[in-house]
Parts: sequence; C-alpha cells; structure tokens
Amino acid sequence: MIMRIKHLLKSAIVFSILIQVNCLAQEAYQFDGQKLLLSNGEITRSIRVRNDSISSVGLFLKGFEMNYLRGVSPEFQFLLNNKKLSSFSGWNTVSCEPFSDGLQGKGAVLRLRGNGPAEGMEVSVSYLMYPNLPLVRKRLSFINKSAADMKLEAVDIENLSLNIDYVSTWVYHNYARMKHIGSYTGNWDDPVIVIHNTTMRAGLAVGNEAPGVLKRTAFHTSNNNIEAGFTHPGQDFPFRKWLKPGETWESADTFIALYSDTDNGYEVVNTVVNDYVRLYMGTRLTAISNKPLFVYNTWYPFRTFLTDSLVRDVAKAASECGIQEFIIDDGWQYNQGQRSSDKGWGGNYGDWLVDRNKFPEGLTSTFSYIRSLGMKPGLWISIGSATADSKVFQTHPGWFVVDQKGRTGNLHFTSESSDFYTSCFGTEWFSYIKSVILNLVKEHGLAYAKLDLSVVTSAYINDPGFSGCYATDHSYHRDHEESFIMIYQNVLKLFDELHAEAPELFIDCTFETAGKLQLQDYAFSKHADGNWLSNIEEPFPTGALRVRQLAWWRSPALPAGSLVIGNLPLDSKDLEFDLKSLIGTLPIMLGDPRKLTPEQRSDMKKWSDWMIRMQERYDYMSFRQDIPGFGEPAEGSWDGWARINTDRKNGGIVGIFRQAARETSRTVSIKKLSPQKRYIILSAPDGKKITEMTGSQLDLQGFKVNLEKIFDGAIFEIRSIE
Repeated sequence: MIMRIKHLLKSAIVFSILIQVNCLAQEAYQFDGQKLLLSNGEITRSIRVRNDSISSVGLFLKGFEMNYLRGVSPEFQFLLNNKKLSSFSGWNTVSCEPFSDGLQGKGAVLRLRGNGPAEGMEVSVSYLMYPNLPLVRKRLSFINKSAADMKLEAVDIENLSLNIDYVSTWVYHNYARMKHIGSYTGNWDDPVIVIHNTTMRAGLAVGNEAPGVLKRTAFHTSNNNIEAGFTHPGQDFPFRKWLKPGETWESADTFIALYSDTDNGYEVVNTVVNDYVRLYMGTRLTAISNKPLFVYNTWYPFRTFLTDSLVRDVAKAASECGIQEFIIDDGWQYNQGQRSSDKGWGGNYGDWLVDRNKFPEGLTSTFSYIRSLGMKPGLWISIGSATADSKVFQTHPGWFVVDQKGRTGNLHFTSESSDFYTSCFGTEWFSYIKSVILNLVKEHGLAYAKLDLSVVTSAYINDPGFSGCYATDHSYHRDHEESFIMIYQNVLKLFDELHAEAPELFIDCTFETAGKLQLQDYAFSKHADGNWLSNIEEPFPTGALRVRQLAWWRSPALPAGSLVIGNLPLDSKDLEFDLKSLIGTLPIMLGDPRKLTPEQRSDMKKWSDWMIRMQERYDYMSFRQDIPGFGEPAEGSWDGWARINTDRKNGGIVGIFRQAARETSRTVSIKKLSPQKRYIILSAPDGKKITEMTGSQLDLQGFKVNLEKIFDGAIFEIRSIE
C-alpha cells in the first residue's frame, strides 16, 4: 500500500510538471522564487531554490515518464581555497533573468551570492535550450567579491545523481565509440560520453566543451552520479584558476541530452548531439561560407627541403588535379641568426622570416603564382616554438615556458641537448605571434595557416610533469596548475582575434597544439576551422583504412569537415581509393603530383569538380552520419558513411568501402530523408544513374552495392527529384 501511494505521488508530480511544461515551452523558463522550471517542450529541468541552497530535482524527456534524477542533486561543485563547496554550501539568490546566446538558445541565468564558507564568491549559473532538441547547455561564471585572492579548482559544472542503476549501464566513452562497465573517469578524449541503461533502453549524452587535457567527465564516482567539468587535483593536468579581487572567470559549457526507446546508446550522438553541434554549438565550420574541399600540403615527401621553383612546379601539377588550397609546410622560414635553413625539421623557428635563399622574390611572388592557378596559398607555422638562434628568443627569453628544474623548457620532445624551446601563452608571446601571422596575411596574402606543435603538453611524452609552465612571474598565470587554463584560453583567444582581423583566414590547428595524439574536441572546433589530425604514411590499403578509422572514431560526435587527416599521397598507385576514403572528412593529400600522368590529373580534376558541385548542392561538409549495419572500418569488413543534408533533406553523398571482406555486395540503407520524396542514386564522379527510390524505400529497403575487388570503394550522390 505504501509503495502504491509513493508511486501515485510520483506520477502526480510528473503530471504536474508536464502540465506546467505545456504552459512555458514558448517562454523557456518560469521562476517563482522557489523553483526554476526550464523547458522547450522536448526536455524539462526543474531546479529548487532555497535560502541557502540550489538543487536539481527533475530532469524529464518528452513522452518518457521517468525522472532521470534520483532525489536532490547539487547544481555545481568546486574547491575554493582548498574547501569543497557545492550549491548546498550557502547561497542567496540575487536574481533569475532570461538568457540567450544569439544561436536560438533560450533559457535563464541564476545569479547567486555566497554565504558562510562561500562568502565573497558570486556564481552565475546559465542554462540554454535549443529548438526541438532534448538538450540543456550549462555554464558557470565566478566573481571574486572579496578583498583577497581566491583559488578555484575541481570545477564540476554538472554533478547529478541519476535515477539509472550502474549495474545495467554502459558508458560509451572515447568519443562515445567504446563501451565501459562500472565506475568511469574520462580524459581528454571524452568531449561526449553516453550513459546508456540497457534495462530501461534509455539514457543521456553528457557533453564537455572544456579544452584539451582539462576535460573531466565521470560516472558513478558516488551514487550513480555524473560529473562534467574540469580536472581535479591529483589528476595528471589539474585545473586551477586564481581569481583576484573583482576578477571574473567563466567556465566552458557542458550539455546533457536525453533519449529513450533504443538499444543503441550511440544513436543520440548520431542525432541530437550531431544536430546541436552543427546548428547551435557555434563551431567555426558552421561559420565558414566557403569551406575547403580539396587541400594539398608539401610536407610529404619534400619535408623542409623546399625552393620557389620546386613549389611552383608542384603547384602547377596540383592545380591540374583540382586542388583548391596549396599549403607550404615547414622549410619556408628563416631566423635572423646565421644558421642554414636546410638543417631539416626543428630549425629556424621563432622569427618567421622568409628564407630568401629559397624564395628569392619572397612569398608574395610565390603566393601570387599559386593564386593565378586558382588555389589559395597557405603556410605551416609553429605557433609556440622558437630556436636559440632566433631574435625573439634572444631578446625575450622570459616569454618561454619554465620547466620543473627552473630552466627554459621544451614541451614537444624531451631532449635536453636541443636548442628548441616552447613559448608560454601566459606572456606577451601572444601579441608577438599574432602580429607575425597577421603580417603574413596582410603582406603576402596568406589564406590558410597550419598552426602546429605543442604549447600545453606533448602528444608524445607520457610524463605529465613535462607540461604547462612552472614560472611564477609570468603575466597571466601564477603557478604551474594555472598555466594550463591560461595557455588554452589564450590560444583560443588568438584564433578568435585572428578571425576577427583576417576573416578569410582558415586556421588549421593540429592535434599537437591541442595537446594529445589525434586530439580534437569541441573547444578547438569552436575556435579553429580545422584540425590536422594525424600523419598517416602507410601505403595502400592500410593508410586509407586508418583514415576511415580516425574519421569514424571522432565523427559524428565532432564535425567531420574539421578533420584534416594527412598524409596520403597524390602519387599513390591506388590514388582513387585513397581519395574516396578522404572524402568522408576534409580531403587533404600530399605526395608529388608531378608524377601523375595528364590522364590521372584529369581524373582527379573530375573528382574535384564533382566535390564542388556536391558542396554547392548539399553543403555536405557540414554533415556526416553513420549508416545502419556498417560499423567501425576494419580488415575483413565493409564500412561506410553518409553525408546527407538532414536540414533540407534534398540529398547528399554516401561512401561505401570493402576492406578485404568475403562478401562482394552489401545493401545500403539511408535514413533522415523525406519519406515520400523520390531520390535518384548516382555513381560518382560520372553521374551514372543507379536506381530511383523514395526516402522511405531508401530507409527500409536500401540499394545494393557491388564491389568486385577485395579493396575497393564507391561514392554515390543521393539527389532528390524536385
């Protein structure tokens, strides 16, 4: 009897909240002084406000009558001057006001003033929801209202107790592509995780927009809870921010997306999360009207041994292949010192002067020639490195990181005999490197900047002590722990300011600058246009497989159009298979295009022209989806991807690959098209009609693809019949 009464009370509470939701869906929130109710009609979050505490008490998905929260959860948690505080630690509500972000996000911001142990701290908690998505985005803002410095650590933007039993729950982690059972504490490879309960066939995606190695997302550290925010003391790269009196610091965003009625926890990433990232997160890819489609880079096989004549010869051949951006990698630069620029990798960094021995007329002439061929010119630049012979290092040795032993440091590799040093973005290096890049834009017409090498921590060194800056006298950080967030924030700020002053500049920030092997995340997606994700030089068929594996692993959780995966060569004997594999991301090729025959160059030009037409027709670079029944690319299997415009539903492109699979054919079904609309399936790049089907037929029946060779790929256009 008691259990039935409890059930009826619970149902009544849910029913009451749902009635209120129908009334406030258009307003986004209601606040009566004791309860903040947020809803967009798809998701509802209920927050209880008392004189001394703020707590989450309800999290509901439309059509699913279960509270995702168990009991009362804190709205946030952090360490302040070594004391653990939460939203239960004594807070007065100053105000609750409407909040929006200019990207159709609507919600509210709660402004709180601390009491007792939180005395002197003010916290603002911002919530946003977006049209038709069961997702809430959240951030914190801290203001030090005291007369003394405050030390902020272990910031959990979310710390919720879930009504989800961990025993029957999987954690989809590592870009939500791998499964884990039990307690889980994630790292830099977790921009999003999924908590999927197999019994309820429901769960939630938890997103973390913190930068690089400072991300921390955890499940069941206590009482089936989730945590999302910044790293804690004791972790390899602990977050810390010192707040001076009157200073404000704003956290990164997190988000929670709810789903139900599925056995596939990843489906929420393929749908709700992917839509949020594309439409509302504010990624650079969304902001670019003319997205790169086919890029060339000189690094492989030429390395640093470049000349103007070589670049012109290679550029001519590349243009005949339909290349649209031509990037000159390491080797174009020279320091004011006297060392030869032909020493190979790791030399002549810092001053970024054009080596007149290699480019007698400077880069302006070379760039003009590249533009005359119909391509945009680009350069490789080490964003935070200098060698001992550079003027900037000799003049400003205090602009460089200090290591554990108090010496000028090198974060990229461990050799103590090297004269290679890493700059600190907690100094005026920020203004210096910004002026260098803008000068290259204004004087030479730079259109694409590949910004490279370590600035926070190395992708190649396991010792976390080789990270950040240990200096205690740099302008923007007080100690080693604080250097992490300040370096990241200033790097991302640099990208923003470069975009503001050079709007046409495409910024390709490499995984090494992000901080770990093949690292891409939401923070870098929001501030840099692309991410050089890897250096793959294995020949056919391994190289192409690795490209597709990296792309599958990180998308659709992240924008596929931001993934720049080198170094498959244009002069590969299996060039077409390589290119088809790359079309699932942002295609970049290297190698020596001069080795291609005129016929091969003409074939590549046909592919380039086809990609241009597809981009104009579908904006496919903004999209990527999984295909039902096609999993991770692997030896002995089929794999594939779809890049369907799910906004206009007018079609898109599809890639299908046979990687030594026994079967010679597979059926391919495509989701997210208009069920009644008719579509034609065309082979690429020749445009030959394969078949014609409705959107419903493409979803439920699919079309058959035959590939006779054991390593082969096919690209198709799916075009609506208007």
